[in-house]
Amino acid sequence: MKGLISSLSFSDHHRVSLTKTPTFLKIIVLSFLSIFLFFIVKRFSFDITTVTTTTPSSHEFPMSFTSIPNQTTTSTVAGKPPPPPLRRPGMAVERTGIIDENGAMTNDFVVGEFDEELIDSVVNGKVNGTDEPLESDENRGGLRGKIGKFKVCDESMRDYIPCLDNVEESSRVNLSERGENLERHCPTKGKGLDCLVPRPKDYKLRIPWPKSRDEVWLSNVPHTPFKDKANNKWVKKKGDTCIFPGDGTQFVHGANQYLDQISKMVPEIAFGQRTRVAMDIGGGVASFGAYLMDRNVSTLSIATKDMHKHKIQFALERGVPAMLTAFATHRLLYPSQAFDLIHCSRCSINWTRDDGILLLEVNRMLRAGGYFIRKAEPVYRHEENLFAPLKEMQDLARRLCWELLKNEGDISIWRKPLNNSCYLSRGPAVQPSLCDAGDDPDNVWNVNLKTCITQLPEKGYGANVTTWPTRLHSPPDRLFSIKMDAELSRREIYKAESKFWHEIISGYVGAFHWKELNLRNVMDMRSLYGGFAAALHDLNIDCWVLNVVPVSGSNTLPVLYDRGLIGVMHDWCEPFDTYPRTYDLLHAAALFSVERNRCNVTTIMIEMDRIVRPGGRVYIRDTTPVIEELEEIAHALGWVPFKFDGSEGPHSNWKLLIGEKRL
Repeated sequence: MKGLISSLSFSDHHRVSLTKTPTFLKIIVLSFLSIFLFFIVKRFSFDITTVTTTTPSSHEFPMSFTSIPNQTTTSTVAGKPPPPPLRRPGMAVERTGIIDENGAMTNDFVVGEFDEELIDSVVNGKVNGTDEPLESDENRGGLRGKIGKFKVCDESMRDYIPCLDNVEESSRVNLSERGENLERHCPTKGKGLDCLVPRPKDYKLRIPWPKSRDEVWLSNVPHTPFKDKANNKWVKKKGDTCIFPGDGTQFVHGANQYLDQISKMVPEIAFGQRTRVAMDIGGGVASFGAYLMDRNVSTLSIATKDMHKHKIQFALERGVPAMLTAFATHRLLYPSQAFDLIHCSRCSINWTRDDGILLLEVNRMLRAGGYFIRKAEPVYRHEENLFAPLKEMQDLARRLCWELLKNEGDISIWRKPLNNSCYLSRGPAVQPSLCDAGDDPDNVWNVNLKTCITQLPEKGYGANVTTWPTRLHSPPDRLFSIKMDAELSRREIYKAESKFWHEIISGYVGAFHWKELNLRNVMDMRSLYGGFAAALHDLNIDCWVLNVVPVSGSNTLPVLYDRGLIGVMHDWCEPFDTYPRTYDLLHAAALFSVERNRCNVTTIMIEMDRIVRPGGRVYIRDTTPVIEELEEIAHALGWVPFKFDGSEGPHSNWKLLIGEKRL
């Protein structure tokens, strides 16, 4: 202002007074003052507004549970986090995330709802319930048409599993009793699947659960066993269906009677309470697991790919959890202390070979205090050499500190110790020895088997889970053993994730009518703590969920199993080891925005097309640019895609893409 007034001076001797100047000069001075003050106030107001609007909004919450690699967060003020927004006293605050208005962790938040009428109009191709058709992608200027349609593979590939049917790679492996040829041998880069695996002729929509437990369509499982074995006891032909008479091959009097026998032998097993998660090794068509479902036990049946009978394919068509895997030279892709019970009925595995390396792998996966049940082949002749394998295994189990609880007929039941006291009290020469303290028993991706005993955590982690169903929502102690950034807030994040997915799935149930879809086999392709699977259970969706934990993130598999859920580790840059047409629903939340930095997203989408059933659905939640790219690929795959705003609203950067693989 001093410079402005000085400019009105005519000379050093004649200084003009502002009050004595003409009127037009007064107006000019006041105008300059007004403009100057206006810019000062505007700049100050802009700074406050910028800081206020940088507070995380609701649409950032869905993917805030984990950090995304190679992604940085910026704020308005460089190098400083924005302060909390200014709020008038008494002003109501709506919580929309896991951070409250004071910056503290909370699981009290609100998730928006889907507009059911709008969704119905999109899915049915009509505008607001009228007969007016929606505009096509071409008319809206969408991305459709930029990628040509993928070709269909040769008919011979209808049951193709890339990493298990790779003859070129597996033929290079030296054959031995270890079974290296039965393990994963994925195609090299550039030789992966680039076509769509065809479905069998006369393929039909699967029979709904629970009827499918006892009956499946013959045309849906091309490799039928009737030519291999005329008097088959585990599956029989009935018209155009296959029926399963209780798996009479393994259980002479049926699976239910066998389970009753186990409960009578060791009542402490307590199916559905103490025993919630089980593994069935070489379990045929998974009748053991199918009938345990009636007792609230989630059982994962595993076996190698049988080129003649394809029993795992039958199990999956029935709607029972099952996976292709082999006890060979690598750790199975499950964490330590995963299973409350592991069962082996006539599984033809030499448990004592190579210093007991395979039984040591069972010991790693078996929960402290858990049970191992072995049902041997019946021996009708009393010759000493026929009982030798059982005696060798009993000796090995004793050195593993397993307690033999019962041995009746062909059934033996052992219990694993609850702590390390027995291990530490063994003599120094007793083998197998304890694993090194630096060995991570949860590190399973491409890790060789080890001939040592996995030590149990000193704090009792894994052994002190609660009974079912309480354990589904009780934050387990192993939540704090995971290698991740958050330390003090883990329980809050765990609870917030569960609540978030419960509200999201509630919206799906109402808007997309999930209870009418007859969902049975479901995969969560990027699971964190299992909130998605827990929500499906709580909302009474009668299905099972395979929770996949990608190698690109934190290993949360121990937490999933402590909750009473099942899961597996996988690298989505490679194909998944299951038959084509396995899953009714694939769910992928923020999967592609992470994996696009490592993998070809088109390859992942082709793999999803391979494992989802005709008539199945794919739900993908991700950022807008990713969704637009995937929508284009979905069209090329022949899916019918629908794109929606997320429950966070139209201005969110997160969108929902639904792909229907119609029959």
